[in-house]
Amino acid sequence: MILTDGPKMVRTPTFYVYQMFTPHHDATLLPSELTCAEYGCGEDKMPGLSASASRDKAGKIHVTLCNLNPNKPADLVIELVGKKVKPVSACVLTSEAMQDHNTFEHTNTVEPAAFNAFKPTGKGLIVALPAKSVVVLELE
Repeated sequence: MILTDGPKMVRTPTFYVYQMFTPHHDATLLPSELTCAEYGCGEDKMPGLSASASRDKAGKIHVTLCNLNPNKPADLVIELVGKKVKPVSACVLTSEAMQDHNTFEHTNTVEPAAFNAFKPTGKGLIVALPAKSVVVLELE
């Protein structure tokens, strides 16, 4: 019997986005409101940002943010009501070009990276979201 390496696994941007949303699984949804500019393409318009927030069984809060605009970064003010928390960790998924993707030859073209473009305020955080990005914050 001859054993060879099997095929490489290409982790797509979609794989990483799914991974970034998994902290919300089996967690408690936290109510949130989001006010933001619209993003439009032709006649179609939608909110330019989206947000999900939850608390896991260990008490950590996860906030996942998406900037749907492929051309403009966005600053988002997050006001945390009822509890003072501090950021523990954060990561971002984005890339230089909208068409970037991972291949068997270039498996790490698009992958999550450490994120520190946020600053605490008296009421929460200000987050600078890059264009075409997904950011997940873990708060304690």
